Amino acid sequence: MSGPDPDAVFPPGFFDRSDPTPDTEFYAWPRIVTHIDDAAVAAVGACYAELGIDGAVLDLMASWVSHFRATPAHLTVLGLNPTELARNDQAAAAVVHDCNRTPGLPFVDGAFDAATCCVSVDYLTRPLEVFADVARVLRPGAPFVCTFSNRCFPTKAIRGWLATDDDGHCAIVAAYFRLAGGFTEPVVRRVTPPGHHGDPLFAVWAHRVAVTT
Repeated sequence: MSGPDPDAVFPPGFFDRSDPTPDTEFYAWPRIVTHIDDAAVAAVGACYAELGIDGAVLDLMASWVSHFRATPAHLTVLGLNPTELARNDQAAAAVVHDCNRTPGLPFVDGAFDAATCCVSVDYLTRPLEVFADVARVLRPGAPFVCTFSNRCFPTKAIRGWLATDDDGHCAIVAAYFRLAGGFTEPVVRRVTPPGHHGDPLFAVWAHRVAVTT
């Protein structure tokens, strides 16, 4: 039985952006800054540690820092700015790739033990294609975890993201996992502590299901 119709879940214009120029132009110069505060950064690392993210790991839409407490055995960072990626001291390999232009990832099937995407999922204009291909390059049982806050570059975030609140953002990412296929039911969690007054940090993750023949 087929699942929900993505067009029914995401209305027309949901994935539009106020700045439709190529992302390669917007990210042409490096931004050597963190886009969330220290407590939120720590929450990202704690989430990765709790989920046991290690081995061959893909950091999707990455930058100059990946926020792991302990560096994975082999971290591949994929992003748009080569200078930022070269500055990432946890990376073993760097790949320049525009996920919005080419959702298909330049890796073989089952190449990774885990995948992450930190404070970038709100910029995806073709998320179901990207999530489906993340599933392809993950080994069975491997987690894919998306973390995000309420900060963004508003001209590059999709309109549907800008029109919703924190709960709505979590629901959007969970829907990506469900509609892309290939993943277990997603887990949604706020990972900054109760009473935290800085940047909130949310995580949505799921695991690659076993491939059946």
